[in-house]
Amino acid sequence: MNYFKLIKNGIVNQNPVFVQVMSLCPLLAVTTSAVNAITMGLATTAVLICACFAISAVRKVIPSEIRIVVSVIIVAGFVTILQLVMEAYLPPAINESLGIFIPLIVVNCILFARIESFASKNKPFASAVDALGMGLGFTLGLFVIGVIREFFGSGAVFGIELISDTNSHMVIMVLAPGAFFTLGALIMIIHSIRRRRGGVGV
Repeated sequence: MNYFKLIKNGIVNQNPVFVQVMSLCPLLAVTTSAVNAITMGLATTAVLICACFAISAVRKVIPSEIRIVVSVIIVAGFVTILQLVMEAYLPPAINESLGIFIPLIVVNCILFARIESFASKNKPFASAVDALGMGLGFTLGLFVIGVIREFFGSGAVFGIELISDTNSHMVIMVLAPGAFFTLGALIMIIHSIRRRRGGVGV
């Protein structure tokens, strides 16, 4: 199996943000800053890799009738571990800003899409690589949107002030409409480029 292709597929060809347009709830809610975006993306990636590896490892012993239930329990276990680690080691401000969206990784559609379409049918290492690619693609999507929204909305990137004149800040960019506008504009640009290069749009 071509592991490089699996990673490229998650980052480029089937990017969960810009191509599949998945997990819009956390994507639009936590991308008010680049730090929040990266933290959420890496947290989701960690759970995705662990859960896909574990479910793939036990896929042959799980009865098909309870496969989804077992998958939810495994994912919930890893999310609980992640949440405890984040509360112990990350600054309180980051945990507060991400809020309920860390526990909600349990029902993240990217997770269950990869579990059902790949991890439940392939070997553990390949499933982990596939999860890594999708996780990196998700993180990249959040990061790009977070940087754009933070820069135009507050004149900063990673909390470093770049534009001090508050009159130049577009406050709407850190609000819900700004999130939808940024995502829509990026999807339009990316798919226009794909069509020009002969790629297949959504």
